[in-house]
Amino acid sequence: MATEKVKVLGFWPSPFVMRARIALNMKSVEYEFQEENVMVSKSDLLLKSNPVYKKIPVLIHADRPVCESLIIVQYVDEVWASGPAILPSDPYDRATARFWATYIDDKWFPRLFAILLSEGEEAKKAAEESGEGLVLLEEAFTKCSKGQKFFGGERISYLDIALGCFLAWTRVIEKMGNVSLIDETKTPNLFKWAHHFCADDAVKDVMPDTDKLYHFSKFLVSKVKGSAAQK
Repeated sequence: MATEKVKVLGFWPSPFVMRARIALNMKSVEYEFQEENVMVSKSDLLLKSNPVYKKIPVLIHADRPVCESLIIVQYVDEVWASGPAILPSDPYDRATARFWATYIDDKWFPRLFAILLSEGEEAKKAAEESGEGLVLLEEAFTKCSKGQKFFGGERISYLDIALGCFLAWTRVIEKMGNVSLIDETKTPNLFKWAHHFCADDAVKDVMPDTDKLYHFSKFLVSKVKGSAAQK
């Protein structure tokens, strides 16, 4: 089954799509990437493959769809078990990684993105809360990494993918919001980790270009605020 055709439905600016692509790259899996510009329309294949949420990413393996980015990462890890492990083998370490990945998606990233979409005191509050979240993640990194380069040790793993996919957006939001989030002073370990993560062979070819993402983000913010003003 692991040798069947693999396709990823995604859109280049999406950090969640990055997760699926990094996991496949780690396992050296050849796959077709089908660009889905969800800002314009959604293909019939996407709507058929993810009829519940109608969202990217979708991994299609052997003509069967797998949806939701972290579920896809786990699926890739289990199907292509001969490659480097993505989830920790120790049950406690695995549970810890899943806990922090859920925190990133449910708590931290919404506050990060709120910096883009809000103004004044609301934007300032979102930046402060995002920074506080990074301090917590800095502490988590210290405990999980055990003095090594990544959350999972000497190579990237599940939690690295969960947080690292947001690094390009973090840079853009720092620039647009005139804030400092991941830096040598407040989060020195995450600062070093970010450089190691972006330079990894599984990551560097799928990490969005910062300038290109910056221009896209300006368009996105304008579109979101325009839609809100019409309601």
